[in-house]
Amino acid sequence: MLFNSIEFIIFFIVVLIIFVIFKNRYFHHLFLLGASYFFFYWSSNYLILLLIFSTMLDFYVGKEIWKSKSTRRKKFLLATSLVGNLGLLGFFKYSDFAIAQFNIMGNYINLVDDIPFLNLALPIGISFYTFQTITYTVDIYRGQLKPSKSFSEFTIFVSFFPQIVAGPILRAKDFLPQLNEKIEKLKISKLRLITIEKSAIRIGVTMMALGFFKKMFFADNIAPMVNEIFAMPIGLESFTIIWGTIGFGIQVYGDFSGYSDIAIGAALILGFKIPANFNKPFFATSPSEFWRRWHISLSSWVRDYLFLPLVYRKIGSDFVLISGILVTFLILGLWHGAGWNFIIFGLIHGVYVAFETFIRKRSPTFANNIFFKTKIGRIISILFTQYLIFFAWISFRVEDTDLMIYSMQKFLIWDFQIENTIGFLRAHKFESGLIILFIILHTISFRLGNLIQRISLNNYYLFSFLTIILLVIFFFYDGNSEDFIYFKF
Repeated sequence: MLFNSIEFIIFFIVVLIIFVIFKNRYFHHLFLLGASYFFFYWSSNYLILLLIFSTMLDFYVGKEIWKSKSTRRKKFLLATSLVGNLGLLGFFKYSDFAIAQFNIMGNYINLVDDIPFLNLALPIGISFYTFQTITYTVDIYRGQLKPSKSFSEFTIFVSFFPQIVAGPILRAKDFLPQLNEKIEKLKISKLRLITIEKSAIRIGVTMMALGFFKKMFFADNIAPMVNEIFAMPIGLESFTIIWGTIGFGIQVYGDFSGYSDIAIGAALILGFKIPANFNKPFFATSPSEFWRRWHISLSSWVRDYLFLPLVYRKIGSDFVLISGILVTFLILGLWHGAGWNFIIFGLIHGVYVAFETFIRKRSPTFANNIFFKTKIGRIISILFTQYLIFFAWISFRVEDTDLMIYSMQKFLIWDFQIENTIGFLRAHKFESGLIILFIILHTISFRLGNLIQRISLNNYYLFSFLTIILLVIFFFYDGNSEDFIYFKF
């Protein structure tokens, strides 16, 4: 069930109505669980069994880890959780990629028969909910979280419908406490009654509207131009490639941050706070800052559950630190998809961050130079950083190696030819106008600060904002609900 479909709007309204009509905390939790499973089943059909498997595995493994007094047994149980979850993810997501590499190697050494592909369907959301359940068992193992006493509460955490398909990635220690409320007079904790507050509706609706605007107006309408450029980039001029790359970066941002905004807004209306996933990443002044602003729930996940465990024993070693960064970004790239282009995407970012880290460590005087804190210094830092970031987007977008190399060469080594580029821009005035409009609005949003708060707290602003978005979507939406890009990850 796509967020940008009439089915979701009807589904979400029905959910809200039922919560308002039936005011029973036990019913609320059971209904939220049922609604989440219905939402996921609508999109995944029988593959919901994988979600159930991960949920049951980590719920019972988490309990056993907590009860165990033996460090060895705790490690064995944690390994069981990791193997179960990552094995499931690896089998469904990377089997055919591994078979393809084996066949290539087999052909190189003259093995006769290729292994046939499994052609498995990629379960929607598996990259997100497996990482989500892993945080639960790891945090229990580290002593940072007590296991959930209720299987239904843990199941709600894993399957919570606003974010299950494409994040943000939740952490149990942040979400599970929201299912209960403390009654101070009785000194007990009870299931929380889900109430629909007016203030939450205002902010939530504003966020959802902004998400629909990013996805259905910007991302979906820029996509055709981007697809045309990268379907066959060979022969195109440098500035056409650069314009297409900028368009793709904006498309991905509009698509994915749009989904996150809708998810966060829907959760907020239901009374749940889930973490922000984007924070104006196109204004990052360095590659590491970019990843603190882009897909925040994933980048913080790989930092806390992958990078830090890799380097914590020898974090003072340059070799260990740089190797840890490169391995972390390699896996982060591979998380996005089973393809060499995603591995290259991860390694490019790994090289960026590793180089920045090395410079900051070895030349702190240069890294902290007062020039970079001036206005012109910050502008130069932003432009240079984004040039590097957009260069990396080419490997994310273009799967064919030859097409990728050509596009990267044109992006880095300008041919200063503009004749065909001008003709291309004339043929794509609307998409090009959207890119320029996005840059203007994004800059205004950055300068104004918390735009959501400003809009939602003022009746005139809120009414005008919602009216404009409804009109824009009405006139520019073609009626086809386009998939969100991150659904395939």
